[in-house]
Amino acid sequence: MNTYANRPERVSRGIIELLQSSALGGILLILFTIIALIWANSGWQESYHHLWHLKFGVELGNFSLKMDLHHWINDGLMAIFFYMVGLEIKREVISGELSSRKKATLPALGALGGMLFPALIYVAINASIGNPESANGWGVPMATDIAFSLGIISLLGKRVPLALKVFLVALAIVDDLGAILVIAIFYTAELNLPALFTGLGLLVFLFVLDRMKFRSIAFIHLVGLLVWYCFLQSGVHATIAGVLLAFLTPIRRELGISVFHKKVREVEYDKTMEESDTLPHHQLEKYRALRRQLKQIQSPVQRLEHDLHHTVNYLIMPVFALANAGVAFNGGTAIFSAVSIAVAVGLFVGKSIGITFFAWLGCKLGMAELPEGINFKNILGVAILGGLGFTMAIFIASLAFTDPFMLDQSKIGIFIGSLFSGIIGSYALSIMFPKNSRNK
Repeated sequence: MNTYANRPERVSRGIIELLQSSALGGILLILFTIIALIWANSGWQESYHHLWHLKFGVELGNFSLKMDLHHWINDGLMAIFFYMVGLEIKREVISGELSSRKKATLPALGALGGMLFPALIYVAINASIGNPESANGWGVPMATDIAFSLGIISLLGKRVPLALKVFLVALAIVDDLGAILVIAIFYTAELNLPALFTGLGLLVFLFVLDRMKFRSIAFIHLVGLLVWYCFLQSGVHATIAGVLLAFLTPIRRELGISVFHKKVREVEYDKTMEESDTLPHHQLEKYRALRRQLKQIQSPVQRLEHDLHHTVNYLIMPVFALANAGVAFNGGTAIFSAVSIAVAVGLFVGKSIGITFFAWLGCKLGMAELPEGINFKNILGVAILGGLGFTMAIFIASLAFTDPFMLDQSKIGIFIGSLFSGIIGSYALSIMFPKNSRNK
């Protein structure tokens, strides 16, 4: 039986919301990227760089936490982004598109190939040119930007089958998990063990609270803030704290559906209330109780993920793009350097080949199966879009390179690779699914 049969009725609502919110989010990312590039190459370029180096923070007695604005965005706001990513991963693994082997295998294999091939291509190109200083950038082309890729595919509307969009979402989520592991393992600075163990101890404390069915999200987030600070001081990138906190966020509902419906039936309908603009006090209290109970029947993970989508897609990601995409081309940055070429080829070629080949190999070995109505040409079209690395790729580049010149080169490679992937991927899908075709 095909797992993807009757997909419109079976796709998790979280996927639908992600598709809807990411379209506008992708457009905003493009807009703020263009603003950053124009600003960084204009007569006001000094103000651009000066802005992100402004320092501010808090001081309480002997405690002091001060960082420049760029670090507050990359270490602070991005921790919220990674928290939402962690919530998405947890929901999809427990009850979504990654909740069973049949559902998860195809996008997981595609994501694995889409991480392995770009890294290998980067290493091969870099080694052939013989530049040991740029060897650390192999993780840059491994990433797929879910907002950009979904924004592009959403522009094609209902022509693209929903099953193919779901495959892209699931692939990007697994890809995010891989990027998180790469950051945690390979792009961690020298460790401050006391701070790290303190942060891990707080996470164990939250795990125990979860086993005890503790449900105060405000308290969990307060402890999460302490975990973030400990990771910030530990040398492990602070954004990893956001992911780990998400994994420990309760997913079980506080109130059962049957209990809620019973409460709904207890609310009496009185015709006289139709004629009045105000409700009797006892009825008002019942409706208020229903509002509280409506919140309790939602999974905390699902509720928080939904609440964060707008903040992340419409605020955090555009601000990140504005702060990180400003490459000054008049400063002598080499467009066709070893780093930029390796990153661009890794994203455009590596993602296309890696995702498609591993998906094909998984199906040939009987480990996975294609969604109904989808062929490997369609998978290739989506795989090309997977080369839109942008946000996560820039983030990894900021960890991989301390040399500003090489960082700018890597960003140029990300722009070129993502541009080719977006244009050619969307063109390929538009040919496969012409305007007169409509899919569900």
